This record gives sequence, structure tokens and C-alpha cells, in this order.
Amino acid sequence: MTNITHQSFLEYMRYDIRLVVLRLLADMPAYRANSSVLTMALDRFGHATTRDQMKTELHWLAEQGLLTIEDIGAVLVATITERGTDIARGRAQVPGVARPGA
Repeated sequence: MTNITHQSFLEYMRYDIRLVVLRLLADMPAYRANSSVLTMALDRFGHATTRDQMKTELHWLAEQGLLTIEDIGAVLVATITERGTDIARGRAQVPGVARPGA
């Protein structure tokens, strides 16, 4: 049996949340969505996140060059970059983001 610590599980969850966000954006018609919509969509994929947590993850993804964000007050609007699409599709990897399954 694998010894998974609480911390490593939380880290795995953050990595998966980041991948799901990128995959959602890659599938959006305009490759963009706001933080509120992304939070609701993640909940449907089994990730209960707060809006604050979502904004933190969006900022992290933007720092990695995987998306751009526009702050419009109550929400952030995220647009996936070409690099982010490559990560979402499994064509590239970046530490801190889970790899999509085969």
C-alpha cells in the first residue's frame, strides 16, 4: 500500500485542479471563462473549491504562462495560452500541473 501523506494528497489535488482548469479553458469556444464559472465547473468534476482558491490557482497558472487573466472586479477572466493548451492536451509538461491520462 502506498503511504500517502495528507500534504502530498493536497498537493496532488492542487495539481489536478490546475489541469482541469486548463482543460476546461481549452474546450471553451473562446478559450476563456471567468473564475466564477470555473469554480462551478470544478465542483461538477469533484473539486470543491472556493472562489478565493480559484483566483489563487488562476494567478499561479498565469505566472507559469499557461493563461492570461483580466481582473474585472468581482471575477477574473482567464484565457488559455498556446502553452497552456499544450499542457491541457498532454503535449508538454510543467511542474505543478498534473498530466492528463492516456
